[in-house]
Amino acid sequence: MGKPKRKNLPDLSDLAVTGARIAVKVTPGASSNSILRSEAGLKVAVTAVPENGKATEAVRRLLAKAMGVAASRLELHQGASSRNKIFVYTAGG
Repeated sequence: MGKPKRKNLPDLSDLAVTGARIAVKVTPGASSNSILRSEAGLKVAVTAVPENGKATEAVRRLLAKAMGVAASRLELHQGASSRNKIFVYTAGG
């Protein structure tokens, strides 16, 4: 899996607020990585397969790239083995 190009991702920097809950619907095993924003939340497609947390980690990295933050600042709070996930942006430190 290649690194996603920033220009191909939406600007999600407005979500980089400490404590922000980010609802994500994941499509693993897609032909390309992408993020679509809607009223219901974010739809994220990743090329990674849903094995051993690979797809979840790919989603975390893709979201972080679109938000312009470090992936370590996104914490998975719900949906480790589900397509519907909730990430929380943390202050880090």
